[in-house]
Amino acid sequence: MSVERIAMLVGIAAVVTFALTPLVRAASLRFGLVDTPDGRKVHTGEISRLGGIALFAGFGAALAVQYVGETYFGWRALVAVGGAQVVGVLAGLGIIFIVGVLDDIMTLEPGPKLIGQIVAAMVAIGSGVRIDFIGHPFGSGLIALGLAGIPLTLVYFVGFANVINLIDGLDGLAAGVTAIAATTFLVLAMQSNQPVAAAFAAALIGACVGFLRYNFNPASIFMGDSGAMFLGFTLASISLLGVMKSVAAIALAVPLLIIGVPIFDTASAIIRRIRHKRPIQEADKGHIHHRLLGRGFDQRQTVLIIYVWSAALAVGGYAVRHAPVSLKLVAFAVLAGLSAFMASWLGLFEAAHHHHEADDDEPHEAGDEAFDERVARHPDGDI
Repeated sequence: MSVERIAMLVGIAAVVTFALTPLVRAASLRFGLVDTPDGRKVHTGEISRLGGIALFAGFGAALAVQYVGETYFGWRALVAVGGAQVVGVLAGLGIIFIVGVLDDIMTLEPGPKLIGQIVAAMVAIGSGVRIDFIGHPFGSGLIALGLAGIPLTLVYFVGFANVINLIDGLDGLAAGVTAIAATTFLVLAMQSNQPVAAAFAAALIGACVGFLRYNFNPASIFMGDSGAMFLGFTLASISLLGVMKSVAAIALAVPLLIIGVPIFDTASAIIRRIRHKRPIQEADKGHIHHRLLGRGFDQRQTVLIIYVWSAALAVGGYAVRHAPVSLKLVAFAVLAGLSAFMASWLGLFEAAHHHHEADDDEPHEAGDEAFDERVARHPDGDI
């Protein structure tokens, strides 16, 4: 796949997303599909929560142009070559997007939302997109999963959708982290000659870049669950269509390491809530971005720190894919040590404030106001 074709897909997705986002924002304001401030919320003005529509449209436009070029103008097949798997992934993406839009409009309960995520994942899995083999963690060769690959792939899809949704806690954070991961997946897909994954990654990068113009602090629009779940599900699809298809890079740890920050954030939240006997699904102020805000960093600084951390893990994931087992273990140990240091420094496993328990008499730690603002933007508490 040529660099020119990649640039074209990135450009189309970026331009369409950039152009549509203000229109989506205006329509949201007109129809009242916004987060409105009240006595508890810090942000001022009504802010659209349907930015995911523009992200989805930009991504889809890039792939649509590519498909038209393949069908009518003799372009090299990138999308059509995927056959049933591409159809299944696109159908799954459509389902996860619709579930997200419904949640942004009417706030779905966790149960129906999870069912929607599972249905989307099963549609993709049914088309043949699944983890059939994983690399041997302590040697060469592959381990066949058989039927166990189906539930593992299901957890993989749903997990990706939710970790991106959970890290969507500050302006520009989820879109930037996704763009970094998608760029790494793009490089891997091109090197392993996986054009479908490369096309998807290029479209995703463009959509995120176009959206960041309006979503970076101070944001004038939020991506909502429709955007965050779509981004996560797309990253999972790209990794399964590309990284996991390459025998040389088939270690499951590679894509997980590339999105290591949101996974680490989610895992630490689960451990923290279990440790302090809180419900796992209960939102609190203990995520990585909350802790960085509590350390005195402002929103932009916090987001940029997490960008750098994500890029470091992505480079690590890229670098270890062909490394000997001994070097892989050393690299994982170093990265694990870095993450452990960050967890200790930020106190990720310590008790955190819970937004629904706070009242005006409680002392506020640094960053609480920024957290409360994000609570206002995510009324369902998925932060």
